[in-house]
Amino acid sequence: MKRLIMTMLLVLLAFSAYAKKEVVYVYNWSEYLPDQVISDFEKETGIKVIYATYDSNEAMYSKVKVLGGKGYDIIFPSTYYVNRMRKEGLLLPVNKKLLTNMKNLDASLLDKPYDPKNQFSVPYLWGSTALDVNTQYVDIKKATTYRILWDPKYKGKVMLTDDMREVFGMALRVLGYSGNETDPAKIKEAYELLRKLRPNVRVYNSDSPKIPFINGEVVIGINWNGEAFAASEENPKIKFVYPKEGAIFWVDSMCIPKGAANVSNAHKFINYIMKPEVAKLISEEIGYASPNKVAVSMLEPEIRNNPTIYPPLNIIKQGEFQLDVGDATTVYEKYWELLKAGK
Repeated sequence: MKRLIMTMLLVLLAFSAYAKKEVVYVYNWSEYLPDQVISDFEKETGIKVIYATYDSNEAMYSKVKVLGGKGYDIIFPSTYYVNRMRKEGLLLPVNKKLLTNMKNLDASLLDKPYDPKNQFSVPYLWGSTALDVNTQYVDIKKATTYRILWDPKYKGKVMLTDDMREVFGMALRVLGYSGNETDPAKIKEAYELLRKLRPNVRVYNSDSPKIPFINGEVVIGINWNGEAFAASEENPKIKFVYPKEGAIFWVDSMCIPKGAANVSNAHKFINYIMKPEVAKLISEEIGYASPNKVAVSMLEPEIRNNPTIYPPLNIIKQGEFQLDVGDATTVYEKYWELLKAGK
């Protein structure tokens, strides 16, 4: 009996210790944070990271909204979803007094219309969406425009990201419109153009879009620059190309949902991510551009000067950063559902 009581006491003590353990619940994009960063943060702070992933802004937004902003302490929405979620009251303001490492960020990526004065968001990574091409099967000299995706020779060989705004943004640019278009008639025109592309589309993938290229399932498509960089590491014949219509640029930010249970730990995690050596590691391993100017200065030249990861200014000017489209979002959602349903 004494042994049983002692065992129960030990179990209760262990449970009590775990229950008191500091935690932070992080909800991030798939394959978007090195495991080393999590383990190093846990060692340095003693805070346990409970980590979960999603594959689209829409999936993240729906879950956070259904949960009423509860369940997670940090999320990573893209620009236009930061705007949408702050307007809907789904985000808590960040306490900049607790974010001493914000001084390391590039001012050109701060105080944007989607979040004036960065009251609700802190830039995590930024990047681009453009053409990804396997040059073993596609003549790269002809891959100067998104229009190549409609070529019948690529039937069943095209990949699109599973991202409503990116897919429609690409089609809108082909039509000569802004990727942030709000005119329902122009959005419908983009939908009709995308319907014609459907026979060529093999897969929509935002979980790990490098994989269809690496395994030869597709030979051309639109992809994120970081995933394209990773694919090219596996197969040098896979090249990232900025088409004449311009790339789609975006910023993913760290935000705190309104129902977060561990707000103090969320700030500690965000501040840790902004340490130059941590931001450097993330950019090197994930293959996306860091908003951390100190970290960028520490990168090896082959990373810092790689146009896939850090595009030159003329490429950035040629493209467009994603913006919130307000009520037009419902128009996009309507045609996106029809497109994915094959209608």
